[in-house]
Amino acid sequence: MGATQRCWGRYECRAKPRAAPRRLRVGICGFFIECNRWAPVSTAESFASGIDLAIEALQSELEREQPRTLPDTAGFVAAMNRLGPWEPVALRLAAAQPGGPVEHRFFESVVRDIEVRLRAAGPLDAVFISSHGAALTTECDDPDGELFECIRALVGQAVPVVAVLDLHTNVSQRMTDALSALVAYRTNPHTDLRERGEEAAQLVHTLLAHGPGLVELVKLPLVPPATNQMVAPGSPYAELIALGQTHVGGPILNVSLCGGFALADCGKCGFAVVVNAQEGQRAAAHALATELAQAVWQQRHRFVSQLTPLADAVRAAVLAGLADGQPVILADVADNPGGGGGGNTVTLLQALLSASTQGVLLGVFTDPALASEAHALDVNAAFAAHFNRDSVDAVFATPFTHPARVLALSDGNFVGRLGMVRGSQQAMGLSALLDLGGVRVAVISQRQQLIDPAQLDVLGVDLTTVRTLVVKSRGHFRAAFEGFAPPERILEVDCPGLTTPNLATLAWTRLPRPIYPLDPHLSWSP
Repeated sequence: MGATQRCWGRYECRAKPRAAPRRLRVGICGFFIECNRWAPVSTAESFASGIDLAIEALQSELEREQPRTLPDTAGFVAAMNRLGPWEPVALRLAAAQPGGPVEHRFFESVVRDIEVRLRAAGPLDAVFISSHGAALTTECDDPDGELFECIRALVGQAVPVVAVLDLHTNVSQRMTDALSALVAYRTNPHTDLRERGEEAAQLVHTLLAHGPGLVELVKLPLVPPATNQMVAPGSPYAELIALGQTHVGGPILNVSLCGGFALADCGKCGFAVVVNAQEGQRAAAHALATELAQAVWQQRHRFVSQLTPLADAVRAAVLAGLADGQPVILADVADNPGGGGGGNTVTLLQALLSASTQGVLLGVFTDPALASEAHALDVNAAFAAHFNRDSVDAVFATPFTHPARVLALSDGNFVGRLGMVRGSQQAMGLSALLDLGGVRVAVISQRQQLIDPAQLDVLGVDLTTVRTLVVKSRGHFRAAFEGFAPPERILEVDCPGLTTPNLATLAWTRLPRPIYPLDPHLSWSP
């Protein structure tokens, strides 16, 4: 696959750093997916329904005001435009909704394609990579490292290779060895993608001016549940990230604290402290990474999940539906499409219907067959809504039927206006708003979490009529629906699902052990 071959001959002459040329040529590529070990396999179709762009198609998107890329890439392009003359060299960018391990043959085809396009592009001054960092394939537990290593082998050691990654990345030594700089998000919900792309652009210029940088990594035997990785005032993660930022400056170019994604269940799992520094500053970078890792370990007891029992969540929804009730958000965190969940479990929905709750909106529920049927029936049609009739997940996404009426229909296309996807074009596929009697359900065709109110806007939802908002999401909804309910009225509900934060209930096969909090009496030092 080219990951282990020697440096591309045309780059080998670049043994010494040189001044940035008048017009920089920067390759742009990425492989973006977060993989849940227990979720269904992600295929080429998973990426086709997300983002899979190359050469002219990718180049065209890079020039648009609202591109079909993640905001980190848009931010990188915008910053490079400001920083001086340059030429973006579009290679290949493939991204999919979180899911199971990627079909290995498809991943191999993406890497081969990027390799071929890199060779054809000729000498580049730098390479920008937009990736998540917690990918798996059906045969490989470190595809991110394999891709990064392949790119490094092709361009040589002197060419800056800078990657922007999710803070849930599972970082490996293979990844950091291949990069000149690793930039992870610093917010959760992830609202700083554009800013991190802009930072990556600045790092490209810094590295070109001062020589190749270095990336130092320290891993901890700690797997914080996703619900405990929120970056909010008073949270341990926010405090630790802020501590890391106090050290940035001078020879220290970037500090990234990566909580990781435990549900990947692989040897890369574990909290990662990553320090980027100027060439020749390895000792300083290592000392800082060690110091920060010790600070993280001292806070490990604060990274333990506390969920709301289902009965208590339903009771809160019943009270919210009363005339004087206060709005509440119920987060079905165990069925988070943003972590590989199907977005189609019915445990919480059935409980709310059984309790005759009022003013409930569930958004969004993934069921292509149901959405298609609603479109065939049209608005105001009454019918028996068969949820999960085509589901292959009989464990969590069980079939369920309930009388319903079609309230609204949409093609599901929207432009994000808040949070993680603001300013980018998105698609949910055929979508429908159904009334089940006290409970409305926004049904979509392309699996994703509720991440932006624009998803509800296209179905004509007036949030002032909603007393209980049920979200199939772990936490990204918080940035987009911040004003709907105060933090104390956002309840993370303990339901079954592929993305449960109850890590002790999962059948681990590859997770490094011992590890905290699964092994609570573990002692560790860097």
